[in-house]
Amino acid sequence: MNTAAGPECPRFRVPWALWSLLVLLSPGRLWAIHDEPKCTWQVVLNKFQTVGKNDGNDPFFDQELGDTVNSLFDLLVAMPFHEEEYYMGFPYYLKINYSCVVEASEAQVRKGFLTGLKPMVLVTFQPSVNFNHWKLEQLQIEMEAAPLRSKEHCNEEEMCTMSWYTPMPLKNGSVVMYVDISSNGLGPFIPSKRFQVNINGFLKRGEDKRPKFTVGTEHFNLRPQYFVKVPSRPLWYTVGQAPVLILGEIPKEKYILLTDSSFKDIFLVELSIDSCWVGSFYCRQSKFTATIYDTIATESTLFIRQNQLVYYFTGTYITLHGSHNYGSESWVRVLSSECIKRLCPVDFHGNGSEYIIALTAGKHEGYLHFGTISDGKVSFEMLPRKQSVCRELQVTICSITWAIYIENEQNLLLLVEIEDIFSRKSSRVVRYNLITDYLAILYTIPEFIPDAQGLEFLMILGTESYTTLPMVPKGMSYNPFSHLLFIWGNFLLQSYDNENFIFLADFPVELSIKYLVNSFRGEIAIVTETEEIWFLLEGSYRVYKLFPSRGWEAYSRLELMHQSTLYTSKETMVTLFYEDRNLYQLVYLENNPRGELVKRLVPVEHILMYHQLSSPIVLQQEEDHVELSFINFCPFTKMHLQNLPKQQIYSRQERYRVRPPRVLHHSAFHSQNSLAIYQGLVYYLLWLHSKYDKVGTWWQGADYYYYLASNWQTAGKVHIDMDNYHKVHDFKTEHQLPERIYLDKGNSYSFSIFLNIRGYSFKSHLNPAQLYQAQSSVDLGVVVADPGCIEVIVKQEVFVNRNSVLFQITLRDKRFCFDQAVSGHNYMKTSMLVKVVGSTGYCFQKTDQGPRMQGNLMVPVLIGCPPGKRLAFDITYTLDYSSLKNKHYFDCVRVDPEMPCFLFRNMFYPFFLIQDLVTGDSGSFQDSYVLKVVGGGPTLDTIREYSEEEIYRFNSPLDNTDSLIWMAKNSTVSKNSPFSIMSHQNLGIEWLCLENSPCHDTVPQSIFAPEFFFKLLVSNKGVDKSTYCDYQFTFLLHVHGLPLSAKRAIFIFMVTAGVFLSLVCLYITFCLLLPLMLKACDSLRWKINNVIASDSYYTYSSSSKATLENKSSSVFKASSKAEPEGRVRKSLA
Repeated sequence: MNTAAGPECPRFRVPWALWSLLVLLSPGRLWAIHDEPKCTWQVVLNKFQTVGKNDGNDPFFDQELGDTVNSLFDLLVAMPFHEEEYYMGFPYYLKINYSCVVEASEAQVRKGFLTGLKPMVLVTFQPSVNFNHWKLEQLQIEMEAAPLRSKEHCNEEEMCTMSWYTPMPLKNGSVVMYVDISSNGLGPFIPSKRFQVNINGFLKRGEDKRPKFTVGTEHFNLRPQYFVKVPSRPLWYTVGQAPVLILGEIPKEKYILLTDSSFKDIFLVELSIDSCWVGSFYCRQSKFTATIYDTIATESTLFIRQNQLVYYFTGTYITLHGSHNYGSESWVRVLSSECIKRLCPVDFHGNGSEYIIALTAGKHEGYLHFGTISDGKVSFEMLPRKQSVCRELQVTICSITWAIYIENEQNLLLLVEIEDIFSRKSSRVVRYNLITDYLAILYTIPEFIPDAQGLEFLMILGTESYTTLPMVPKGMSYNPFSHLLFIWGNFLLQSYDNENFIFLADFPVELSIKYLVNSFRGEIAIVTETEEIWFLLEGSYRVYKLFPSRGWEAYSRLELMHQSTLYTSKETMVTLFYEDRNLYQLVYLENNPRGELVKRLVPVEHILMYHQLSSPIVLQQEEDHVELSFINFCPFTKMHLQNLPKQQIYSRQERYRVRPPRVLHHSAFHSQNSLAIYQGLVYYLLWLHSKYDKVGTWWQGADYYYYLASNWQTAGKVHIDMDNYHKVHDFKTEHQLPERIYLDKGNSYSFSIFLNIRGYSFKSHLNPAQLYQAQSSVDLGVVVADPGCIEVIVKQEVFVNRNSVLFQITLRDKRFCFDQAVSGHNYMKTSMLVKVVGSTGYCFQKTDQGPRMQGNLMVPVLIGCPPGKRLAFDITYTLDYSSLKNKHYFDCVRVDPEMPCFLFRNMFYPFFLIQDLVTGDSGSFQDSYVLKVVGGGPTLDTIREYSEEEIYRFNSPLDNTDSLIWMAKNSTVSKNSPFSIMSHQNLGIEWLCLENSPCHDTVPQSIFAPEFFFKLLVSNKGVDKSTYCDYQFTFLLHVHGLPLSAKRAIFIFMVTAGVFLSLVCLYITFCLLLPLMLKACDSLRWKINNVIASDSYYTYSSSSKATLENKSSSVFKASSKAEPEGRVRKSLA
């Protein structure tokens, strides 16, 4: 008989002793002979002072930008950038190297550099929780690393040690960064690698200028008693948002494990808490201990529980809270009057906040404290608000065992244990709504474990038989994307609606689950009280045992044979967690007296492949011999994703691409100055992005500067190429589904899955047209979490000649499950699961990173307004259209290119654009909107905001107080809104400025007509049915030529007429009196001249007579003196 997996063949069992031989002799698809990559990337952080040093590795806690970079730009006089701008620098650089097993790292790095290797660095900024303060965007920046020689002493002429460097950019609102390092395709093959580079806000610089922890004291001795024979514990944190992770439960010590790099670097810290262990009559403690329990990390705050006390510590994150908030100075004790028995994490943030749940005991048994963390501020509220859960359920004794918060519904799911008067215990799942304060029982957990012998799962209907083993529920786990709820204990129940549950019979009832680890992408790991590890895929009911297992044992033995440093014969698991859909262990290795903590990948795929080898083997008869082969239960040989749309449209990922400045030196090595210039360029690029500016406006005269650089005439020996700094709008579509899919109203996402079928798996059937049609026996299933909100259409196309089948899948939003919201705010979480029937645990794809599971695809879907979309005023088309309709256009006397004027008496025809900042697309807004004047003033300095009552009077056509500023030419008014509804077809605004409006009777500021600046608000909320986006923005409009009021016009006319008549009268009077005045002036002048002339005559006569007398006396004296002289001269002669 033929099956989808292939023809049935004879089988026999192989003894366990032959398994190692089978592993080594099996085909190349097996993991045992797969060559692991020999080289791997290494990344550390360097401050500017440690750049070029071989051993520099600085912690990431400084967040202040440096201003020393700008001085270097002042020296670059011939560069294509704006010299008047101010360039800042980031505090850190990324230092990049790689190491190989077979050769010395330094020699390998030199070899890679000389063969053209250039590391490519992709930094992904995780958006902030508080989308009200910071813009929610998926931003990446791709940088090419710059080579730099080491400063250390070297005997070689050219270089000994080198590294590559890029700036480590900071972005406001982001404290978690993912750094992906890849090769440019030249030089040695080095697989891509991802690092987490997070800001540690719990460090500060001490008096000795060295970094130290603010939460406690760091210790360096990892003693074995801290980890050996100590049970593992769950790692709790806000998924994707916590830069620092912590782990407690170190016996009898106030120690925690702390990491800011996802356990690449691990610190042992003793907390500086007061450890007040005072009990009370309502909080009885059987024993007290220094051990830290229930550690939870959020974006900026750490929570711990010690005994019945809860503490929190807020880190210093300037990029989140600004420079005014410096975090906590010490641990803060909260709920000090309560007896807290457990902290429950809330995995995802919502509504701009993070959450935490504290379960109480003692006097407030049956209540819980719901904590909210917003901008580092912590507040708690006791719930239920009216009365306890016990009273609501009308029972005397009850206890809340676990609590889950579902943010989309604002519901709390409570696992409540009830004890009746006969001391019999039972458990219920209870829902409490935070808005309505309504509490209801969703499900009553059976008292005993169902009898599901021989089944993989059992639907709990109440009619099934039960065993005598009691059900002991311990906790719950919830995936907000798939809406899958698990209740776990010594059993495993799952439900998609929180009311109807399925019992997973594959999990042994002899075991008890300690905690679940969810990837929220379809994979779930289970850790039992005996430290066993089990694995489950959503959409499947089979549970796989990973550890201990024969597959794990074989894999670890092979790793020890390869002398791997990640495996030893003595080891203890500390925790288990998911990172980038990969399952990791934190393990304590007893390989030396001090021991070592390492993070290693759990080989899930390898172990599942090994499980296939444990199935019966097939002996196939060939011509003259019998061949040993394994049955491959995977229904297909290859699986490809095809016809994928442009990824950027749906993933909303924005990316910038930059290259370092070109160094004009024959060695092509950079210097510290050129790296600092690189910092300034990256900073300015991100600054332009934050201002919604165009990067192209940064550059000027590129050809001229390229000419200078090509002739090595550039100042500073550095050339900046304008083409190396731009935004990427055309991502290459990868052959995989995006990390997430954003869907706006009515949008759809389509792709295809191409399967090469194993064996002959086709059959024919007669269609309604009486024609035979080929049909594949390989089926594809698609599960959507919210079938009432999204739908999936699957079409199958069979290619018999190619032994393959093509499935075309279309995911579409149904248009009525979400209200309008601002771009990037309050998404509805849902998901799509695509599964090839029969592929779970059997189908794998060989990759450079090892085998990967195939046939199970889960992608989160976020319904709402996608990030990066906004509404903008189309000033260019508005001017052109208004000029066309009004037959003319008059600008202001003082022309402002940034803010053109519009004439008051002309009709105003506004047009708007929908701009997609992610893809770069822009188009005319064609739907309905509401326009309101929300502020204004006669000058830019006097603009004021209007109150809600004023906005109604100034804008509503229903107003009867003569206060309207404007009136729409063609518009409608809905029942829900008192304002005019406008659209692309119905536009045209007539300015009114009635008597009681603020623009009425505007006083002119000069001799020209009055002007007014209107602040306009445009919103489509409630009137546009085509999108989930609440487009809302404000802009200023400059209107000139406003008319004067009648009173002011009459007043100005009267004043002007009075002044004019006065001038006329003055002129007439002046003309009539002018001849008389001239005659009088002439007479007066003649008299004055006569007086002057007579005075001059008498003065002249008297002065002449005196002159004659003086002259005669002088002559007489002169003659008397000259007489003896003549006599002397005469005698001498």
